[in-house]
Amino acid sequence: MGKCNQELLAERARNIPLYLHAYAFHLNMRYERVLPGDLLDIAHQQQLKGVKIHVEDGESQSLQKLNDRQLHDFKEKAQKYNLDVHIETSASDQATLTDAIRIAVATGATSVRFYPRYEGHLNDVMAKIANDIAWLSQYDDCGLSFTIEQHEDLQGHELVTLVNNSRMKNLSILFDFGNMINANEQPLSALEVMSSLITQVHIKDAKIIKEGKGWGHEACRSGYGDLPMEEMLKALLLLGEDKPQVHAFGLEEEVEYYAPAFRFDDEGDNPWIPWRDASYTPLPDADMIDARLAQEKEHALAQIQYIRDLCKKFTDYQ
Repeated sequence: MGKCNQELLAERARNIPLYLHAYAFHLNMRYERVLPGDLLDIAHQQQLKGVKIHVEDGESQSLQKLNDRQLHDFKEKAQKYNLDVHIETSASDQATLTDAIRIAVATGATSVRFYPRYEGHLNDVMAKIANDIAWLSQYDDCGLSFTIEQHEDLQGHELVTLVNNSRMKNLSILFDFGNMINANEQPLSALEVMSSLITQVHIKDAKIIKEGKGWGHEACRSGYGDLPMEEMLKALLLLGEDKPQVHAFGLEEEVEYYAPAFRFDDEGDNPWIPWRDASYTPLPDADMIDARLAQEKEHALAQIQYIRDLCKKFTDYQ
């Protein structure tokens, strides 16, 4: 790395836009011990730029379940803290995206993230997603940005094709540190393939699990897994010449989340993509609930410090 890149890395590491991801408190939100408004409090206390919240996080108290008055109160609280809000959802069909956009507008959010969940041969799945994105394009000038996440079943070049073919100026890719594993890709090479279109990130670590002719992953504490976190973070910070290309790094410490292999060495040109449920972390045994929820909070806060320590290392390169 030349001196120019060292200086650029140091500058961007000092100003990295960190977002608290609700999935870092996934179990606490499942038990309604942490609610969307609480995430705003934590993000403010930790001096983060914003929050990334799934529409269903918080169960009966999720953003999806709140009425207009409650959504407005959430918006006002975020504005009081000067926090940016990103809304996330786990499908790409019209009904799902319509609801996510409704919630995003009501909460004053600036971004909506989605990913497709279709079963079928790859070519048919790609056609369905392209149709969803064609419908979404009517919102290209609504004031929101949109990201499609690489989420375990599609490979980087397939996502690049979908985004480029969409001709949407406000659609880009959200890069997850571990999800390419399940699509039978390596982290750094997948990042390179998608690099020109990445504007947002989910940061996590994971243990890579060999599964036949493919790979699964189990998310773990940052620094305890198999992913090249430092190298990926460095590469992502350096994207963009005149200004940072990545403007949101979501802290997604989702320990014990497991995802199986979806793509394989011998799958051919038009593989079958199986149905997949939304992301899920196994629940603790009844007698371990309180301890596990407390541990999850500790892990989430520890990840914030872990990433800040990495950024401090980058600034010290000078």
